[in-house]
Amino acid sequence: MKQYVELLKGGTIYVKNHDDAQLFCQGYRDDANEILINQETSFPTASGGKFFVAIGIMKLIEENKLSLDSKIGDVLSFDLHQIDKNVTIKELLTHTSGIPNYFDELVHSDYSQLWTDFPNYKIRASKDLLPLFIDKPMEFNHGDHFSYNDSAFVLLGIIIEEVTKRPFDDFLNDLIFKPLGMNHTGYYELDRLPKNCANAYIFDSKTNSYYTNIYSVDAKGSGAGGAFTNALDIEKLWNGFLNYKLLKKETVELMLTKYAQSKDGGYGLGVWLDDDLNPFIVGVDPGVTFISWHHRINNQSITINSNYYDNVFKIFDLIKKDIL
Repeated sequence: MKQYVELLKGGTIYVKNHDDAQLFCQGYRDDANEILINQETSFPTASGGKFFVAIGIMKLIEENKLSLDSKIGDVLSFDLHQIDKNVTIKELLTHTSGIPNYFDELVHSDYSQLWTDFPNYKIRASKDLLPLFIDKPMEFNHGDHFSYNDSAFVLLGIIIEEVTKRPFDDFLNDLIFKPLGMNHTGYYELDRLPKNCANAYIFDSKTNSYYTNIYSVDAKGSGAGGAFTNALDIEKLWNGFLNYKLLKKETVELMLTKYAQSKDGGYGLGVWLDDDLNPFIVGVDPGVTFISWHHRINNQSITINSNYYDNVFKIFDLIKKDIL
């Protein structure tokens, strides 16, 4: 695996091939002070956290506190403005809701451009993102087609809070992270990071140097993403999820059913699916790239984190080709 690790400026590569597992580290979690990444270093994962939120929603459905057919107008207590109140939980989970996406790639080429007029340090909870999309019109009729949507998962995070009457990340901590021993996973504020978290770095071509992404992303993760974790914790997640420690078997199989298809793969309920319906989760933010995949039959896993915006997807494809 050495040739693949050398493709990383900074990050980790975890590969489990049947019963053999290896974890490789590369680069610095603190570039200026040259503090090396180690096996327990936690990385930001951008949209990777959507999977946690989906598990949380499905747990509430198991407890009959929601259903896939629940309409957001019946669940949320605030005025949805132009958002169709008949959008369902299932449509939010499958990116088929048509609600306005606060990160519109046709308007912004980079996520950091969102904060030109709206300070990112104000984003400390899912509800803090509502002003970025609540007054915009629907993009298409709900249920019409797949279109990847961060706003949908912001609403799912808020729905968890409305139903449970507690912060969504506290709920996920008790539902997922603590039971599975994911001790290096959580939703942390960028200006209050716990020990051994990796800063994420953006390259500045003008100065030929790197700077942190602290002004380029939400100050704290939301339902749309932003959790910190590491490869060893993600392996615990796959084991717990696929061995039905978090949800019932029928619920897991429901999540791993393909409901939509895009150029990037199939999509279940809050999780990407390859052609063989093996789950994978991905995340991209300024300075952040992340992918994790698990082969259900072969008991194989690949998890790659980068805190220097490395092309983890190219590395993933090379490793996957090797182990398969």
